[in-house]
Amino acid sequence: MIGAGADLRATMSGFATGVTVLTTGGGSVHGMTANSFTSVSLEPPMVLCCVSRTAVMHEAITAVRSFAVSVLSAEQEALARYFADRARPLGAAQFREVDWRPGPFTGAPLLAGSLAWLECKLAEVYEGGDHSIFLGEVLATDRAPDERALLFYGGGFHRTS
Repeated sequence: MIGAGADLRATMSGFATGVTVLTTGGGSVHGMTANSFTSVSLEPPMVLCCVSRTAVMHEAITAVRSFAVSVLSAEQEALARYFADRARPLGAAQFREVDWRPGPFTGAPLLAGSLAWLECKLAEVYEGGDHSIFLGEVLATDRAPDERALLFYGGGFHRTS
């Protein structure tokens, strides 16, 4: 039987994941680094992300009923750290020094230099312990030419070769 959340965190540090930045547009512009993201279905195209119920992003996705995902490249570790920093500005101010373009469907920031981008409308929300599981119907995708990916493993950032 597993003990505290720290036990699960330590165990899961052995699972390498990609690194993304979730964003929202509209009246609730916000960004957040996340590695709890995956594809769910090809038909219809769906993805999911998991967000703590206490996170600003949780309220933002719930308010605008959509989100975007920027899959970070190996060169974007600084962005991953920035959007994970709770001391960064909130709202549109957090994007002042970041190169981005608005998603054509959601208006959510899509980060320049990323490996791939997705825009999603919120399809369902499921409770998952202290997090919510946001299921998104994919509205649009785009990707950059093949580049190296940013990974999170063992409690730190790594790059594919």
